[in-house]
Amino acid sequence: MQPPIRTLAFVVNDTKAGAPELAGALKQMAKAHGVTIRETHSYPAEVGFLQGCDACCVIGGDGTLLGVVSEAARAQVPVIGVNRGTLGFLTTFSADEVRSQFPSLLRGDYNVAYRSLLECTTGEGQHGLALNDVLIKDEFSSGLVRLEVFADDELVTEYYCDGLIFSTPTGSTAYNLSAGGPLIHPGAEVIAMTPICPHTLSNRSIIFHHGVRLRVLHRHSKSGVLVALDGQRNQVTCDSNSPIAISLSKIRLPLAQRRGYSHFAVVRTKLKWSGGYVESGSSKPPMT
Repeated sequence: MQPPIRTLAFVVNDTKAGAPELAGALKQMAKAHGVTIRETHSYPAEVGFLQGCDACCVIGGDGTLLGVVSEAARAQVPVIGVNRGTLGFLTTFSADEVRSQFPSLLRGDYNVAYRSLLECTTGEGQHGLALNDVLIKDEFSSGLVRLEVFADDELVTEYYCDGLIFSTPTGSTAYNLSAGGPLIHPGAEVIAMTPICPHTLSNRSIIFHHGVRLRVLHRHSKSGVLVALDGQRNQVTCDSNSPIAISLSKIRLPLAQRRGYSHFAVVRTKLKWSGGYVESGSSKPPMT
């Protein structure tokens, strides 16, 4: 059990079908339980928006939730993600689930999973957090880049590719997966590095341990590189030889999950896995 929710923030994506109506219904429930409401329809969330809140209810898609990551992580406010988008790996509550379980959630009847975040600092001194990934690519989007990667000051290799994806375990089901990277359990404290279309057949994803300090150098004088955190957020253009530092952050994102939540059940559903042994509704394999 978590502490009861007394002050609840809503972040609502009005462009998602049914999101405003669902938000209205949940707000009525919350007020009936004596909960103080705070609401915004803007994301990323403003600095300080979650200060003093016990939880944050995000109604939209995974992109909406990514807009509150930095604020929620710094304030250590659990995020309740309600999916009104498409896949919804992060917004794990459906509309029906949140309607039926909302009174219990307000009483603190939920679990909190702490998800790893990437910390990225550029040579220009700009700093940011990412829940899914850090993408490094040519600033003009169509050119190849030559990138040197160092792990704890040891050269890993040099890539000539369309870009590099540095992913958290949470983000392994996002761009990393589309680029052929591995699926990683969200409880693993690691960083996955996946090259995008490398000009070699031998390069594959590399998994780094939780304490690694990664440094990326762009070895091309004619153009800079674009550094994007969690998609199109916090874009930074870096000049040639300007270092980009990436590591796991000391702070993590508290993500609210219903009791009985199963990561692999979500993956099976979202990725439409099929096959396997099923007998009388059981998911257990046969005895050998």
